[in-house]
Amino acid sequence: MANGTAKSFQASRPTVSVAGQDKPALAAGLLRLLIVENTNGLYRCEASFGNWGNVNNQPDFLYFDRRTLDFGKSLTIKFGSETTLFDGKIMALEANFPEGQAPELNVLAEDRLQDLRMTRRTRTFEDVSDADVIDQIATEHGLNKSHNLTERKYKVLAQVNQSNLAFLRERARAIDAELWVEGSTLNANSRTNRITGSVELTYGNQLREFSAAADLANQRTSMIVSGWDVAGKSAIKHEADDSIISGELNDDASGASILNSAFGKRKEEMAHTVPLSSQEAQAEAEALFKMSARRFIVGHGIAEIDAALRVGRYVVLKGLGPLFSGKYYVSEVRHMFDSVKGIRTEFTVERPGLGRP
Repeated sequence: MANGTAKSFQASRPTVSVAGQDKPALAAGLLRLLIVENTNGLYRCEASFGNWGNVNNQPDFLYFDRRTLDFGKSLTIKFGSETTLFDGKIMALEANFPEGQAPELNVLAEDRLQDLRMTRRTRTFEDVSDADVIDQIATEHGLNKSHNLTERKYKVLAQVNQSNLAFLRERARAIDAELWVEGSTLNANSRTNRITGSVELTYGNQLREFSAAADLANQRTSMIVSGWDVAGKSAIKHEADDSIISGELNDDASGASILNSAFGKRKEEMAHTVPLSSQEAQAEAEALFKMSARRFIVGHGIAEIDAALRVGRYVVLKGLGPLFSGKYYVSEVRHMFDSVKGIRTEFTVERPGLGRP
């Protein structure tokens, strides 16, 4: 264990705003809070409030009049005066009547990607890039857009009985990008262009708990994508290996190289992607290989609340020994609060390489 004394969880309460107005009574009555963000986008919030108190000088339910908490109202959770942990809209109200305790009202909210989740369509896009598609769908939902994507054009892209969110997630995975929304801006970027800088956490100090597994079960030494070029009337084939993640290894040993040493070559060929050009085959093979390679090591930790600990940022973990210390990519963050442990952050990280002894 690293030197230093572990600090207690911070007891500070988050602040709560509804429809743009701070609500001190809601913050004081907050019983539990869970904010979840991950690489799929669509961040969500679950907040539980005490729902029994003095109303017009008599005991009654506090929030069943729907004046304060109601469907479609914006809900903002902050830590301190400036740091926003969640910004979205109320989607559900859940009443809870526990035995021997006061009634509660649970509020469930989602960010602006819920607009895209609730819109399902079948249509085609012709002679477009992925950036063009993102721009069009963002405009349909009144969102600004921000992205840094390749401008490769497609003859046809088909959205078949999919929500706009599912379709954009599919396109993002195909080009090794991630999708998320901040306020009213729809973002799409590769993880290398998502957030700059990193956060440093040391076991026994800011990092309270951590566990990690280096697992070869889903690793492959290479990924092969095949198809047929209709225009050129020729077969298409591209094989991706761990050379494409060399820049992310930081001198660690990749899962693919360890797999090859321990068990020999393990190649996987994908036949369902149906690329129509060599460029598409290369992009799909590399995206599929990166997706599995980056999850060679998956770790779960608990840290003191830190607004900089966000999905898309790198975190440098120290005090974990030569194999597991190092740089990880944050793939999920869960900001949590309750009256016993206060406010804290649970997170999931991943990386493609194991440290060398």
